[in-house]
Amino acid sequence: MKRFILMCAGLTALGLSIPGFVVPGWPRTPFILLAAFCFSGSSQRMNKWLRRNRLFGPYLENFYTKCGVPVWYKILNIALLWGGLAVSMYFIQVWFVRYLILPAVGIGVTTHLLLIKTKSKTSSSIPDTQEN
Repeated sequence: MKRFILMCAGLTALGLSIPGFVVPGWPRTPFILLAAFCFSGSSQRMNKWLRRNRLFGPYLENFYTKCGVPVWYKILNIALLWGGLAVSMYFIQVWFVRYLILPAVGIGVTTHLLLIKTKSKTSSSIPDTQEN
């Protein structure tokens, strides 16, 4: 029963991560990590599939190895985030959402992305001794 519940929770978390690839501000990494946790306790086959998947695997690899993310990823995500937030701010007429919540989300996510270690071009599995 425990394995069944963990499998269902993992599939649900994985499903909730998918909109994060196209919806700015929608979290995907926490859902992918939750799915990996659930699959590790329920199905080794699903866990291996998730870690080898071309869409989800890089998130898990960067998390497990703590090697960081490429600079292009940071730039792309920040640009997409603020572009999506600008469109949302244009269409949403509720003042506190437009002027308080959306900018707060943008600042928070941008800060988070900038604080994540940047993967150097030469780094593979060898940890850096310098701070980026």
